[in-house]
Amino acid sequence: MPLALLALAVGAFGIGTTEFVVMGLLPDIAGDYGVSIPTAGLLVTGYALGVVIGAPLLTILGNKVSRKRMLMLLMGLFVAGNVLSAVAPSFGVMVTGRVIASLAHGSFFGIGSVVAAGLVAPDKKAGAIATMFTGLTVANIVGVPLGTFIGQAVGWRTTFAVVAALGVLGLLGIAKLVPAMPRPEGTHLRRELTAFRNPQVLLAMAMTVLGFGGVFAAITYIAPMMTEVAGYSDGAVTWLLVLFGVGMFLGNLIGGRYADRALMPLLYTALGGLAVVLALFTVLAHQKILAAVAILLVGALGFATVPPLQKRVLDQAHGAPTLASAVNIGAFNLGNALAAWLGGLVIAAGFGYTAPNWVGALLAAAALGLALWSAALERRAPATTEALGSGPVSAEPNGSADAAAGSARTPGSEAATRVPVRR
Repeated sequence: MPLALLALAVGAFGIGTTEFVVMGLLPDIAGDYGVSIPTAGLLVTGYALGVVIGAPLLTILGNKVSRKRMLMLLMGLFVAGNVLSAVAPSFGVMVTGRVIASLAHGSFFGIGSVVAAGLVAPDKKAGAIATMFTGLTVANIVGVPLGTFIGQAVGWRTTFAVVAALGVLGLLGIAKLVPAMPRPEGTHLRRELTAFRNPQVLLAMAMTVLGFGGVFAAITYIAPMMTEVAGYSDGAVTWLLVLFGVGMFLGNLIGGRYADRALMPLLYTALGGLAVVLALFTVLAHQKILAAVAILLVGALGFATVPPLQKRVLDQAHGAPTLASAVNIGAFNLGNALAAWLGGLVIAAGFGYTAPNWVGALLAAAALGLALWSAALERRAPATTEALGSGPVSAEPNGSADAAAGSARTPGSEAATRVPVRR
């Protein structure tokens, strides 16, 4: 694997760290600015909304410049946002810094995947993409807990300064190691927009919003929930986030392995299990060991939905997947924003720090309902969905298109679809 992939992985590590680390530092940030925990939750909402806006917008703008230059610009935006967060004199400025950093999120992973695949031979594309996404996985196991520890020990501003330094390292690595790549040709916005005429694409994105929103409803307020309800110390939050990261890692493995084989059954199982665990978490949060088990399961079940949901969008947006894929990354974060906001509302209403778990359970249950509806529509009107260019989901990548056209698969294409994709 070329060293350029290391630069992309470092960038992914920094982005993954800054997205999740704020959850472990929420009480510290709220205390320093003199705001409530629900208000501090706007730091999660703001970041998520920034990804929703930035993913499609910067993906479209990225077609105007070379991919290497676009990756460098995105990392520069990421660094600027984290520096502003580190020095923010007021809570409003802090939110602004988070939004600026978030704008780079979706496009970096979308463009970075294309660049990673282009650096290696066709039969090694999946491994190259997986190498870049390793940075994101490791961020949730190492970066987020370490950032939480640093923030609690030295100050949360130091955490964001360290993340900004990681962004600088990633930027320099991209500048030095990633080869110059031509500006992408042949991408037409009008064609990409036609994918959104397919109701199955919209249903898949709605599942993304609600399903992953269920995870964030609980995890956004994990620090006050574990310290005030479960009785953990502030320092223990670091290790609980490690546990959540391990769950994410396992969920991604499971989702990536089975998304090609049984996509919809996997979604039914993961979303149904997530709804049940989140509902039980309301009670389990009062006991330390059971709360820790629930955190692991929320991470695993929640992230088991990521590969099948992303693949569902790509399959249904057949022929024009670029913008749809970027928008779906934004949809994950729209769910994050919605859930963080709703969780803050129920806490502010006096229902306690465990109340967001009920919000998450209802969101996951709603996503399960949409998944069942989507499958029912597909069974009732296969001719309609095929006319819209989607066709039934196949166990093979681009199955409907390949079946219709009889096209040959490129080497490594099947493996590439099994790579877990993060929002």
